[in-house]
Amino acid sequence: MFKSKNTNISFILVKAVDVATYVEHGVADIGVVGKDILMEFEKDIYEMVDLGVGVCKFCVASIPTYNPKSYRKKRIATKYPHITSTYFHDKGEDVEIIKIEGSVEIAPLLGLADAIVDIVETGKTLQENGLIVFEEMCSISARMIVNKAALKTKKDEMFCIINMMEQEILSGK
Repeated sequence: MFKSKNTNISFILVKAVDVATYVEHGVADIGVVGKDILMEFEKDIYEMVDLGVGVCKFCVASIPTYNPKSYRKKRIATKYPHITSTYFHDKGEDVEIIKIEGSVEIAPLLGLADAIVDIVETGKTLQENGLIVFEEMCSISARMIVNKAALKTKKDEMFCIINMMEQEILSGK
């Protein structure tokens, strides 16, 4: 934890996956986290500002011979089981989700899964592993989130920071 020299604001640095938890429980009033984390873990916070940075896409990818229209039950490897199951459920597809923490892109190559769901920015990692994108699920980016109680009890201070961030985004800085 470190304090700002010019204001009474303190900063804490935690893993991205933990930011929303600290904000949800009131340890932090404001946080910056990827939309992927918010979608996967569904925390009880307010999502205030799309910061427009860290823009990526959730994609379904696999080897070129993958047939997404196959009627058999597909096995999908991912770090994001909630997002993946929701996506395929909403499409009316029954899939088996295989949770993987790292190197998701090798799952189709080794026969563990038919396809993967992962975050893609440039597609370079997929290309290096001989995979191609079959579906773009949604775009994601960094978001400013706030604690619900703090937004009520520290309304003026919170909206001052939120408005400053929005102005910075609008000015293109």
